Amino acid sequence: MALGRTIEIFLVNGRPDSLITAELGNWNGKALKVPRLEFFSTKRAEFENPGVYFLFGKDSEGQDSVYIGEAENVRSRLLIHVQTDDEERDGWTTVVIITGRDLEKASLRYLENRFVTIARECRRYNVLTKTTYANTVMKESHRATMEEFLENAKLLLGVLGYNLLEPIAQVDDDSPVQADDNRFYLNGGNVVASGMRTPEGFVVFNGATMNEKIGAKMGPAFLENREEMMKKGRVENYRLTEDMLFSSPSAAARFLFGYHASGPMSWKTAEGKSLKEIESEEVDS
Repeated sequence: MALGRTIEIFLVNGRPDSLITAELGNWNGKALKVPRLEFFSTKRAEFENPGVYFLFGKDSEGQDSVYIGEAENVRSRLLIHVQTDDEERDGWTTVVIITGRDLEKASLRYLENRFVTIARECRRYNVLTKTTYANTVMKESHRATMEEFLENAKLLLGVLGYNLLEPIAQVDDDSPVQADDNRFYLNGGNVVASGMRTPEGFVVFNGATMNEKIGAKMGPAFLENREEMMKKGRVENYRLTEDMLFSSPSAAARFLFGYHASGPMSWKTAEGKSLKEIESEEVDS
């Protein structure tokens, strides 16, 4: 069973859209989130420290993007980014900096590579970082310390609103309930799919098939969304190529069926019990 954690969030200027710091109890690391408009005019000693930084924004296609980098002086490195004519690092609107004591160059390079690798695997953001140091030489004990640092940083990033390092379908390793016990299934026409509820919505798993035709009442926006998924390679030959997160079970069912459908009624367990029945039982328990 996971233990509770204490996190201190401080609105430095008293506003949630300004500088925010986040600190985890009994950890020497620290996260700072600041809008681009404020970063260079704000004087903070932490900005001059070594750390890993995340530049959040939108890419040229309007997709959520992040550039992940490391520096022994974060402020100086970001000044270089701003002064360099580089479209990939020009669209950021917010920076999150993770600092900590005793972060020397090898540690920074290790963390940058691990953050980039995990973010790419999770596929929540378009990761703009091109290259990292993948073979940093470190002692086994130092590597373990950096992995602990990474887990704490991941937690603070999530608290600040960025789940780029979390897979969209998560299973609690400490839970006695296995992943298959949480799955729901959808069948109809050419649709054969499985998925599960998550705190963010409903995830449909990689490999799900979908109907090619769509209902007349779905509208152009629905068709455009499907076409966009195919253009990005997330759907090939009407089969999902990766796990996909939807806002609700009904949104997932509509995407796959191609027509309006009730997700709570359509998604069922392996035993044939509908999601609606499951939720009714949870309310009554």
